[in-house]
Amino acid sequence: MVDVLPLVEARLRTALGEPDARAAVTFLGTDRIEVLRFQDDSREGDIVRYATLGMSAQPMSDPTAVLADPVKGPRAELVLSVRGGLADTDKVLRPLAVLAASPQVEGVIVAPGASLDVGEPLWSGAPFSSVLVAEPGGLVEDLELDEPLDPVRFLPLLPMTPNEAAWKRVHGAQALQERWLTNGTDLRDPSRKSVPLD
Repeated sequence: MVDVLPLVEARLRTALGEPDARAAVTFLGTDRIEVLRFQDDSREGDIVRYATLGMSAQPMSDPTAVLADPVKGPRAELVLSVRGGLADTDKVLRPLAVLAASPQVEGVIVAPGASLDVGEPLWSGAPFSSVLVAEPGGLVEDLELDEPLDPVRFLPLLPMTPNEAAWKRVHGAQALQERWLTNGTDLRDPSRKSVPLD
């Protein structure tokens, strides 16, 4: 079996530069998940990006399948971008690792449009406890693997306030993203308020 994680880390470094910090979390019965932190103070001000490393080691499998296929199935890592220096966002490392472990722990397939909830603030004082999984391909390109392996997709996470998460459950991910766009919401602001939802 090919070890995909060195290839994944190389792709992250190509897209985001050298990580300036990394943390590892291991949950009972799961593989180790690392979270890498990248500082980007070039183009758009001080942006901090957190990327998981370890979620793509195994394919995600359909929770209804009797046996998980060790080869075929979607593979992904998670990427969160926030403005640096406005909140203690480094506390997001453990919640991100929890989300990255969820396919192994809960047998879920993480895909664009899904909501993921950690049940507590993403970091100290954060107005968010859940995220919307966005479409991949913008910041970090998909990593193609040799057949028959599926490519690794790098899924951006967009923090949602509890009101936004509840509204999204009723109206859908597309409607929430359009609402953010219409209101010019800065989704990287770690202390932003909920978008108007009336």
